[in-house]
Amino acid sequence: MNPIVDIIIRIKNAYMTRNESVSAQYSVYKVSVLEKLKQLGYIADFSVSGDVKKIINIKLKYENSVPALTDVKIYSTSGNRTYVSYKDVKSVMSGMGYSLISTSRGIFTNREIKKMKLGGELLFAIW
Repeated sequence: MNPIVDIIIRIKNAYMTRNESVSAQYSVYKVSVLEKLKQLGYIADFSVSGDVKKIINIKLKYENSVPALTDVKIYSTSGNRTYVSYKDVKSVMSGMGYSLISTSRGIFTNREIKKMKLGGELLFAIW
């Protein structure tokens, strides 16, 4: 299973059940996606614990008991990768959401990709 699909679905399900936090297995790729989600304001914080078997603990963000995340659309899966050029990247929900794209320089949003004129793997859209 794709690690990014796993973590984003865990976060979405935790928001749907009104949990305060969720945990997942550690990977550097997951941490880079979580850093971007924290920067965009979709999660409150995350921490890594453990020595041999590391676990990521993600604290979810609510404002007046309303979840920060509404929905997610996953584009790339382990069996079907979706690649886009900066010319083909579209806005999400008329600018209300973001697409996350994995490039050779790291993980960026659809707005950053257009400014830098980069392409990459379209991971998911979030709003």
